[in-house]
Amino acid sequence: MTQPEKEFASFRDPSGFLFYQDEVLYRQVNQAYQPHYDRLMDSGLYQALIEQGLMVAHEEVEGISTPQPDLAYKVIQPEMVRFISYPYEWCFHELRSAALITLRLARLALEHGMILKDASAYNLQFVDGAWKLIDTLSFEIYEEGEPWVAYKQFCQHFLAPLALMASKDLRLNLMSRLFIDGIPLDVASKLLPLRTKLNLGLLTHIHLHARTQAKYAGKEVRREEVEGKISEKSLMGLLDSLRNTVKGLGVRISGTEWADYYDATNYSETAFEEKKALISRFVDQIQPAEVWDLGANNGEFSRIASDRGIFTVAFDIDPNAISKAYIQARKDRETNLLPLVMDLTNPSPGLGWAHKERQSLIDRGPVSMAFALALVHHLAISNNVPLPKLAQFFSEVCEHLVIEFVPKSDSQVKRLLASRLDIFDDYTEAGFEAAFKTQFEILQKAPVPESERTLYLMKVKQS
Repeated sequence: MTQPEKEFASFRDPSGFLFYQDEVLYRQVNQAYQPHYDRLMDSGLYQALIEQGLMVAHEEVEGISTPQPDLAYKVIQPEMVRFISYPYEWCFHELRSAALITLRLARLALEHGMILKDASAYNLQFVDGAWKLIDTLSFEIYEEGEPWVAYKQFCQHFLAPLALMASKDLRLNLMSRLFIDGIPLDVASKLLPLRTKLNLGLLTHIHLHARTQAKYAGKEVRREEVEGKISEKSLMGLLDSLRNTVKGLGVRISGTEWADYYDATNYSETAFEEKKALISRFVDQIQPAEVWDLGANNGEFSRIASDRGIFTVAFDIDPNAISKAYIQARKDRETNLLPLVMDLTNPSPGLGWAHKERQSLIDRGPVSMAFALALVHHLAISNNVPLPKLAQFFSEVCEHLVIEFVPKSDSQVKRLLASRLDIFDDYTEAGFEAAFKTQFEILQKAPVPESERTLYLMKVKQS
């Protein structure tokens, strides 16, 4: 048995922490959290959360060594989450769904005599097709008159980025990568258009909230000054106001270049179906435990894996395409598909304290299999990434690779080259194979009928 190892990113909450023992994840509940944990379990709140699919389940375990046994009240083993994603990787509709679930959690807690003390977006994950709270220790016993301590955090983590995405640009969610504890409200207020002050919810929860923060910045506000002044009914009203504000935000998701890519592709119907059949054959041959579809668009090919019960993460740079994939997944009640926004030329880095609180994309791999379909020409030609560097990157994120080579004679590559000088002398089938053979063994090569494209099944070389 190995020594228990504390999860690096789990250090901010005095209520407890995550740790690993023999590669199994556990959570220590500290003695300081004992009354709140007992209320969570005895009040019916935990049972309600599990029955409504709002939180990952856990089991209490005994005989487990912990990194800090002198602080321990209990040790629990939470349900495992297959892939940890971050808010700056979510499309608008994913972030809005997570925001509404957070408010639902807060209301349910109040109905059971508790309060949600932590409204961090990082505490929500998309598990089995639904947003669930993964931090069991997010609740405290509610005392009448106490304000909602997580109000500011909710506004920074959810409302500010949603408002910016809806009012300005979908890509502004990437600001959450810069501000790891949520977008400051004064920054959001300055960036939002003046018309948002006509929206009562945004006026109250962002613009006036930011002004209040500035007014009291650096001033000490004693707890007794606010205790007893906010009734439970007022808190419920606050949650309802936030919910109505979030639900009132929306974006259009049609009419972008890549969200409608498959509707305007140069594939014939036969080629499209043959491509699906080839990918299906490769998946059935390898039977991967998990798939990453890199450049997934709306998830059309991702579902070849997810429909087989294989957990699949569908990455794409276009937030509109990911919104389409997410909306379809929710509509069809898919449980094995997680669509995420990701620019592979600038993927999520390690962030936070010592660059380790939030993992980079590569640190969350390698995965059994990755798809790179109709992707290489965009990276190599549109973004000038040399083929050997692409091969190196793919070898770090997967064990098996299904990759498509699109030659210069293809109409999509011609379109890319129409506005730039062709300096890509090694962008040939031979050059592609030579570059990838440095990292991969080519297991199969199959032309896509009625097209000039070729699919490959590759396996990373053992060092």
